[in-house]
Amino acid sequence: MVDALAVGLVAAGLVLCAWCLVSAAQNRTANLLQLGWAALVELAVIAQVTVAVVTILGGTRPRELGVFIGYLIATPLVLPGGAALANAERTRWGAVLLGVSGLVLVVLVLRLQQVWRG
Repeated sequence: MVDALAVGLVAAGLVLCAWCLVSAAQNRTANLLQLGWAALVELAVIAQVTVAVVTILGGTRPRELGVFIGYLIATPLVLPGGAALANAERTRWGAVLLGVSGLVLVVLVLRLQQVWRG
């Protein structure tokens, strides 16, 4: 796991969450910039997942491998799911859904780091 990338993912997820929740408070839907930001964050998530998989295949494993793999599978699915729901729900609640998916990403990344360190 790349610690610097994890910190960046946490920061980017919090930015997405705050940005989308502000939009929702202003009665706006998720816009293309927010969806684009989510896509960029997703690329970083894929990079982090790839590093984790390569590290596991290289022989370094966390103590709770099953839990770690479960989080590793869920992490790259959160933002695309939130973006799809936000795109389908073209009201302020779409922005809320995308913002919450950013917050869920933060929790998953922090939990991945925690399980990795044991």
